[in-house]
Amino acid sequence: MRHHGSCHCGRVAFDVEGEVAGLIDCNCSICLRRGAVLWFVPRAQLELASGEEDLASYTFNKHAIAHRFCRHCGIHTFGEGTHPSTGEPMAAINVRCLPELDWSELPVQHFDGRAL
Repeated sequence: MRHHGSCHCGRVAFDVEGEVAGLIDCNCSICLRRGAVLWFVPRAQLELASGEEDLASYTFNKHAIAHRFCRHCGIHTFGEGTHPSTGEPMAAINVRCLPELDWSELPVQHFDGRAL
């Protein structure tokens, strides 16, 4: 299934391919503050539709994940990194940026990112 998402102002838009089967709620210092609920997919399944020039990145701690957000409205749309076991490029989609997805019934796994 193909999902379309965007930031609040719409300058950053993207499409992501895949079945949303489960989500991650992380309690690390940044995820806790921004309130994102994440869906992890291989990076190849994420396609930026517009706004490459409007994206900014933030990294911290080990600088392993590029937290991508719109430089105009500030909304975190997705993150980019590598799978810790396989080294495969991954994307962490903020499902709150997928307005047509009703994720209220999907299982949410709580991840203790604070302990990393």
